[in-house]
Amino acid sequence: MNIGIIGSGNVGGVLGSRWAAAGHNVVFSSRTPDSDEMKQLVAAAGPNARAATAMQTVADSDVILLSTPWPATQGALAAAGSLAGKILIDATNPLLPNLAGIEFGTTTSGAEHVATWAPGARVVKAFNTIGNNIMADPLFDGKSAALLYCGDDPEAKAAVRQLATDLGFDPHDSGPLTQARVLEPAAMLWISMAVFHGYGREFAFGLMSR
Repeated sequence: MNIGIIGSGNVGGVLGSRWAAAGHNVVFSSRTPDSDEMKQLVAAAGPNARAATAMQTVADSDVILLSTPWPATQGALAAAGSLAGKILIDATNPLLPNLAGIEFGTTTSGAEHVATWAPGARVVKAFNTIGNNIMADPLFDGKSAALLYCGDDPEAKAAVRQLATDLGFDPHDSGPLTQARVLEPAAMLWISMAVFHGYGREFAFGLMSR
């Protein structure tokens, strides 16, 4: 797949680099694609990766990963131009300052706001309930961490499921995009356990069924 990364920090850098290593064509978006920082990221990601402006990234990609800090999200989407028809993976979380909580929950979600800011995009919420360290290595004693995702477009969700599988996750369709109203609080649960309640960052959620 041709994948663009909007937000090339800890999350976007890890996911983009791993997808490039898996054989996908990856474009990292940057306001300064020729900067030393971006050159280092592209070099580390390998020959399937390059950097470009936001609008060029969107134009050259079928799938876009959105992994910006929440306060920068609306502006980043505006700078990217039209995403109509693109699969937009929303990995953001509407976190309050100092990880004090989340801005939305139960009645709306950050993902639903993203969908209004990117009209026509095929939004799938995914990769938001785990840390970037788990994205780098989702295996625990040979078992894969669960990757929960939701969205309204079946084809877009199938593409995200494949991208999660490519990285070694155990993906599970959690329903329509409104399910982001519970997936984003689940992200806050992971964060609070990791940062405030003694678990550290080296854990992930799993799913068992019978």
